[in-house]
Amino acid sequence: MKAQPIDVWNIETFDAPLIRLLEAKAHVIQGYMRADHDIFVAYDNYNGPDRPLLRPDNPYATPFHALQEAMGEEMKSRIVRAFHYTRMTDAEIAILRRQGIHLCTLATLRARLGALVAEGSLSASAADILYNASPFHRDPLESRPNKFWMASHPIAIDDTGVKPLMSRWGGEVSSMWMRDPDLLTQLASIGTARILELAVPLSATNHCYAAGKAVIATFGRSRGCIPDKHAFDLYAFKPLPPQVLLQIHTEGEQSFTNMGQSYPVGYVDVSIGRWKELTGEDY
Repeated sequence: MKAQPIDVWNIETFDAPLIRLLEAKAHVIQGYMRADHDIFVAYDNYNGPDRPLLRPDNPYATPFHALQEAMGEEMKSRIVRAFHYTRMTDAEIAILRRQGIHLCTLATLRARLGALVAEGSLSASAADILYNASPFHRDPLESRPNKFWMASHPIAIDDTGVKPLMSRWGGEVSSMWMRDPDLLTQLASIGTARILELAVPLSATNHCYAAGKAVIATFGRSRGCIPDKHAFDLYAFKPLPPQVLLQIHTEGEQSFTNMGQSYPVGYVDVSIGRWKELTGEDY
């Protein structure tokens, strides 16, 4: 995989054809985002006596939404940088480097538990408890099996959405559904918190449309607009080769500590201070 991955939050990483497409629709993007902000100020966040009875229409809505659909199609051929938050042993990291990304299934969970039993990190009875408690056994929407989940934007390690994934071995596959305090303590001692930085082909996901929305938002912000950052979760639906692995950030390393703050270099979380940006008010 030789193509340079795109950061959907950094216009400097966008390839030239993508920039040309966005520039050709700059008037639509800027017009929609500025009108959207005006509507927010005059209607959504306003309770004065002259507030309109109906929410005003955005005159750019139709071409803007058409652009979002078209950009989703355009993103299918591209690779994006994404981040996976987890807790893994050194042995699991070695397998990851050799074999690449495996999807989460009951079979892979059983194999990982078996490896922990073999190395003496977990008893066979504890492994059975964790296996039987896995939500994979009862997930009618199939939101977890046969997927590998990631985040489109770097997230700070103290964020409540990712902190539990790194606190104990097993994450959403197993430990987040466990209530046995002794077993939870044991799981917290297995492995080390990690953040996998990956170059993910969007063709291996179902999230091209979300990526297109994020790219448009980033372009609009570069033109002085103030859209939401459009961060999104994404999953791969097929295994990925070792080449997708860009870096592994391990607890104790500076890049791990700085994730979502000063790492990656130049990253700014535009959701911080969002209310003041929209309204001019501190709260």
